Amino acid sequence: MRPRIAIWLVLCVSLAAVAVADDLSVVESESIQRTFPVTRAVDVDNFDGSVTVTGSDAREIKVEIHKTIRACSPEKVQEAKREVQLDMAQHDDGLRVYVDGPFRCKCGDGSINNRGSRFYGYEVSFDFTLQVPRDTNLRLRTVNRGNIRVENTAGTFDLENINGGLELVEVSGSGHAYALNRPVKVLFSRNPAAASDFGSLNGDVDITFRPGLSADLWMKTFNGHAYTDFDVSALPTRAAVREQREGKFVYKSNEFFGVRVGQGGPELKFDAFNGDIRIRNREK
Repeated sequence: MRPRIAIWLVLCVSLAAVAVADDLSVVESESIQRTFPVTRAVDVDNFDGSVTVTGSDAREIKVEIHKTIRACSPEKVQEAKREVQLDMAQHDDGLRVYVDGPFRCKCGDGSINNRGSRFYGYEVSFDFTLQVPRDTNLRLRTVNRGNIRVENTAGTFDLENINGGLELVEVSGSGHAYALNRPVKVLFSRNPAAASDFGSLNGDVDITFRPGLSADLWMKTFNGHAYTDFDVSALPTRAAVREQREGKFVYKSNEFFGVRVGQGGPELKFDAFNGDIRIRNREK
């Protein structure tokens, strides 16, 4: 019986450690406000928290940040302040806002390890609110406990969220929008003029275009359905792509099915593995 008792004791200790890590009852908050000269691009790479961007006629960039530290002890609060850093810097290619911490893998590409912030006995969240000129190009990222929302912009967009949703309202640019575990919803004020793609693994993809859309739509869903308000005609199925590996030919199926709206135009892709695709006409 002794081995079983030893295993049970180890399990209890492990559970106790998890309970301590989850008891983040010490909370400290602060607000940060910064203003930057106008620039062509804004890059926000967050980890915990939301990112909200609104386009305006102002010729400056206003950044408001609400920072919250939750920790299991005052000592862990101080540790969080030392280890989690917010870097805001304006470079030739634009404004870059970057949240760094031990949850980054330190492998040179800024990717995330699989431990999450609570592994360290604290979590630090940053909720970003930015006001930018309407034609600003956007690259926005976040991972946990926050959505990405963009409103009234006309620049290009490159948006990714892991555990939150994406919402774009009254936008007129082109780009990439992907939410791994939540829905993607877009309302265009002017139809995109260049190739764009929208996707989610575990959420719906719901995109509303202006009347008069003329584009080639390519769609893929595994456990959902695809719907559209527009009159469409079928496009020919694309041939499998051939690659050569180790002296052998490998063929990859495209799996997307295509339809043409109007006279055709930019290629718009929609990918919802476990959700529905809805392509709406704003007039209806």
